[in-house]
Amino acid sequence: MPNAFLQDLAYNRHDQGNTFVRDMWNNCYSGIARANAAIENIPDVKMEEGLKNRYIAEAKFLRALYYFNLVRFFGDVPLVTKLGLDEAIGPRTSKDQVYEFLIDDLMTAENALPMRSTYDAKDKARASKEAAKILLGKVYVTRGDFEKAKNKLAEVVDNEATYGLGLHDDYAANWNTATEAGKEAILYVEYGVAPFANNGEMSLAGPKYSVPGGSIDVAGSNEADIPTQELYDSYNEGDKRRDFNLRYEFTNYATKEIMRSSIPLFGKYWIDNIASCDLCDINMHVMRYADAILLYAEALNETGDAAKALTVLNRIRERAFGNASGNYNTMSKEEFRNAILNERYWEFPIEGHRWFDLVRMGKLKERMLAHAAYEASVAEPNKTDIAKNFRDCMILMPVPQSQLDLNDELTQNPGW
Repeated sequence: MPNAFLQDLAYNRHDQGNTFVRDMWNNCYSGIARANAAIENIPDVKMEEGLKNRYIAEAKFLRALYYFNLVRFFGDVPLVTKLGLDEAIGPRTSKDQVYEFLIDDLMTAENALPMRSTYDAKDKARASKEAAKILLGKVYVTRGDFEKAKNKLAEVVDNEATYGLGLHDDYAANWNTATEAGKEAILYVEYGVAPFANNGEMSLAGPKYSVPGGSIDVAGSNEADIPTQELYDSYNEGDKRRDFNLRYEFTNYATKEIMRSSIPLFGKYWIDNIASCDLCDINMHVMRYADAILLYAEALNETGDAAKALTVLNRIRERAFGNASGNYNTMSKEEFRNAILNERYWEFPIEGHRWFDLVRMGKLKERMLAHAAYEASVAEPNKTDIAKNFRDCMILMPVPQSQLDLNDELTQNPGW
């Protein structure tokens, strides 16, 4: 993990000057500005009315997604709904008001967008009716409004055949270029090879320091995004996700020798037998159908339908184990909450859910302290620094210093 700012995040040393924190803010607001431009200007464009409405709905969907990320990262944030400098420079808006705004955008989107099954292959990555419904369900779960979450997610999960949705029999099919855009894909970033944008995660996750000689002769393999030993060790025996998500063996491109890393490394975005990481064309999922299923199971549990919640949750387990051997049995509501948190841990490594899950379930501090103790006893003694550095304010990210310097009306999150 050679990047100092990345190391600071891993060891809870980050502050308002961290470049990744800054990029979270900047990239979301950049997307919001583009969405606002589309929403303001598309009505004046001469085009077929149905297409015009769809484009506006897509922009509102994306604006809602960006604001959802912002409020989860930072809490209260400026609510920018129009173009113009005066709109962009202003105080923070309460997160509840931001949530109401983005929920309204998602409701507009779900009513106006077509189902993904109606799109041509070239448009499959676009926002769809089911994507808006699932994201809205996720928003409700995040806010603890489980009754609304259950009802909204049921519209999709209980009618999945209508939407052409389901789980691949093979978990790994979600990261195979032939099947990655299939029935489990809800929303994703589409990658290709030159002249199209490639998926840079292969470069960030690929082996370098941990293999003999420091190279497997694949250009651009940098070993920067590294999983924890604790994650690898936490998988149950027989769970097929483990050795796909976290791999030790890689093929040397030049010699074809199988080389073993000294630590587990992420495998979802690694392709064996290609010369350079910039040839990685695996799509990156923003939302998969498995997320909808687990959110639905959680909402069912929280609203008292334990039997159906268990059935829904075990769909994920049966896919993971290939049979019913890993299925959960009847649990208390609290045991079910823990099972959901664990299942999301094993299902979604490096898909961008874990921090949000721990924060919304009130488990971030507990897990960070336990993780520090585990890693120090098994892998790296200096990981006790994780516990020493953790502060309660870390359930939110700090407002970037660059934004505080630009906007006198902004305030910093407490504790930072």
